[in-house]
Amino acid sequence: MLKTTRRGFLAASAVLPGSVSAAVGPTRPEDRVAADLQAYIGFGHKQAGGAGDMQCGAWLGSELEKLGFKVERQSFSAPFFEPSQCTLSCGDAKATLWPQPIVVQTGPSGVTGPLVRIDRFGQADASLAGAIALLDLPHGRWSSATAKPIREPIAAAFKAGARGVVVITNGPTGKIIALNADGRKPMFDGPVAVLAPDDAKPFLAAALRHDLATFVLQGSDGRRPAYNLVGRIDRGKPRWLVVSTPRSGWYGCAGERGPGVAIWLWLARWASAAVRDHNLAFVCNSGHEYEYLGAAEALKEIAPKPADTHFWLHLGAGIAARDWHELPGNWNPLPSVDPQRFLSLSRPLLPLARRVFAGHPGYEAPYASDALAAGELVEIIAAGYQNVAGVFGSHRYHHVADDDERCVSADSVSTTAAAFQRFVEQIL
Repeated sequence: MLKTTRRGFLAASAVLPGSVSAAVGPTRPEDRVAADLQAYIGFGHKQAGGAGDMQCGAWLGSELEKLGFKVERQSFSAPFFEPSQCTLSCGDAKATLWPQPIVVQTGPSGVTGPLVRIDRFGQADASLAGAIALLDLPHGRWSSATAKPIREPIAAAFKAGARGVVVITNGPTGKIIALNADGRKPMFDGPVAVLAPDDAKPFLAAALRHDLATFVLQGSDGRRPAYNLVGRIDRGKPRWLVVSTPRSGWYGCAGERGPGVAIWLWLARWASAAVRDHNLAFVCNSGHEYEYLGAAEALKEIAPKPADTHFWLHLGAGIAARDWHELPGNWNPLPSVDPQRFLSLSRPLLPLARRVFAGHPGYEAPYASDALAAGELVEIIAAGYQNVAGVFGSHRYHHVADDDERCVSADSVSTTAAAFQRFVEQIL
């Protein structure tokens, strides 16, 4: 198994975070999706336990309660880091970095040493003893520091005596790609941060000469409360339908998380009224960016047991994010979806998925979960759930600060939500 998450909305359905529970709201499903997307995006950055994440969770819980779900919160602790300075300086060049959690700080004066370039195999052209290693990744839609081409060369650099590692996440946008991390303890033996490819040129040139550079990673850190939530409708039936989605992430997560949240709400509204022969459990996790920290806790305590679960659908990253035309010096969003999205499910469900998702880019070619699974779906399968489906993907702005309202279309999300409703209807 491979273990690999703009203004085009309808003005009439605009919903701000402070007014999402207004008595009068959109009635058409498409308008409701537009309002849900706009509400989710409006909560801002959604790092686990931060203000945006906590407010978003409260909103989602209130939406479930209005549908008749009994809502329960499950608390856990998540790491946090508030940077005061996170920079790399060399000669006249200076760039702001993204701190890699769980953060190992340098102290206020930072660490200084020669810049030495390394590749994804950990190969370097000079000694790394006392150096600042510059890990120049190949082009990719990077997502997690647990990926072998990231994790292994960083570990090797510290073993060889490096004082710090700066990672260039070469990807579709030229911007910093924030990387998921272990949420329980630091992954590395020293300070690590991410540098935008757009800012990397002078530092790559300096690394050829092994010029001295200073790396500062300083701020306030610790752990703070976060929570999962589950909404249940227990009809006294023998089997449960479970639908889950994460809500947290490094930035605003419009295309990464917004469609999953909107489709989760769509299915909750439909199932609460139409699914009468199953109990319902709708699970929403925080802590996704810390290698599914919240999902692991939910599986321990608040999810229905595997033996009692008829079907579990997990709505992961990039479910219906926009595709883009890439023009020299300019990108234009398209109405179509980014096809780098994957549908993975229990092998007996493959024929049904091929019928239901025919014509849906990416999903029209589903995978058996014993051949390909990723994200929380891996955890769900490992916990013993037998009849499952999960979706995941990395759109062009995945884990990038510019993953904003331009990256999602209410029409595409509505089309995808309707397909998942048909899929679940036929399974049940």
